[in-house]
Amino acid sequence: MAEWLPIAAASECPPGTSLERVVGNRIVALANLDGVWHAIDGLCPHQGGPLGTGKLCGALLTCPWHGWQFDMPTGRHRLSATVTQPRFDVREAEGQVLIRVESGAPVEVPPAEVGTAGGPTA
Repeated sequence: MAEWLPIAAASECPPGTSLERVVGNRIVALANLDGVWHAIDGLCPHQGGPLGTGKLCGALLTCPWHGWQFDMPTGRHRLSATVTQPRFDVREAEGQVLIRVESGAPVEVPPAEVGTAGGPTA
């Protein structure tokens, strides 16, 4: 069964920005594309990088670890159509942004090699 859970106050993510949040048992990347909300799984499938903390340029969100880019409206990788991040339905109500999450859905965390600087090794 799916439920709507708050992810952020709308004021926390102004147009043209993204952020990372943990919602339920999921890490989520939320982006505001000129007032239209989009949310995808926040773990980069390459090495588990934090997508929500990456750079948003137009509709493309770039992973800060190794530069993998994802289209926020579709979740698709910019160069490989076979790589797609799961997307979440998003709505705004009374100044809060909410995402629709399946209850009890497990989080699949890809293995990542973490270097001494807090990022993965290349």
